[in-house]
Amino acid sequence: MTYFVAPTPYRMARRFARMAECEQPEHSHSYTLSVDIREQDDAYVLSALVPGLKAEELNIQILEDVVTVEGEFKADESEYLVRELPHGSFRRTLRLPVTLEAEKAQAKITDGVLTLRLPKAESARPKTIKVAVK
Repeated sequence: MTYFVAPTPYRMARRFARMAECEQPEHSHSYTLSVDIREQDDAYVLSALVPGLKAEELNIQILEDVVTVEGEFKADESEYLVRELPHGSFRRTLRLPVTLEAEKAQAKITDGVLTLRLPKAESARPKTIKVAVK
């Protein structure tokens, strides 16, 4: 059995559009920050790849149940044959299912990975009630 894979008709058009953007150095690139979020009992843990960024180059804001991460990957003025590494500014806003305690949030960058610990508000944490046995 033989399969023939035909490119979608718009794939080449998208590729040419990206190439045209790369040729314009004054063009402002926007990058979408990819994140992983996992839930623990008392917090959410957000992980994102931010290669080459330092802690002071990130702006993290927490308001009730909304987390915003902003920053910019610095781009040099070199010419590239292929340019796939992130460059330009990014802003990612996420709404989590519960209210967060902004003052207890912790962020760190290790080996280009941002780890943001977002504690749940006391009212959103699960309560354990012990049943008295008589």
